[in-house]
Amino acid sequence: MNHHLLLIIHLLSATIWVGGHLILTFGHLPQALKAKDQNIILNYEKKYEPVGMSALVLLVITGILMAYKYGVSLDYWFQFSSPIEKVISTKLLLLFLTVAFALSAQFRVIPKLKSNPEKLAEMAFHIISVTIIGVLMLVYGSFIRFGGI
Repeated sequence: MNHHLLLIIHLLSATIWVGGHLILTFGHLPQALKAKDQNIILNYEKKYEPVGMSALVLLVITGILMAYKYGVSLDYWFQFSSPIEKVISTKLLLLFLTVAFALSAQFRVIPKLKSNPEKLAEMAFHIISVTIIGVLMLVYGSFIRFGGI
């Protein structure tokens, strides 16, 4: 697949992933915390999750394909030996952290949140963390244009 097309898909997916989390963090989370109403978060998640998770899958696929186009195959991941590979490996570490937060939220926090608004603070921590990680991944990705870090 053409690198430019991969990049466009990657950027559109990042827009959906990061943008959706920024909307959640700055739009819905403060309202939910103020009202102590977990349903504000749960309703947003229900609508956003199919689109957001699809975007995340596309981000992973296009990111891996572009890494290979830059000559950074699986054999070179996590060696931090070249500027481009440093960016790719850092983004992969941030992806693993995102997955850990997502699994924790999905299987540990959200089931309790449905019946206990006291869990809103813990959910807020997860939301803010994933948002910060998403923004960091976006920033790190921008370094590719300059040859890495």
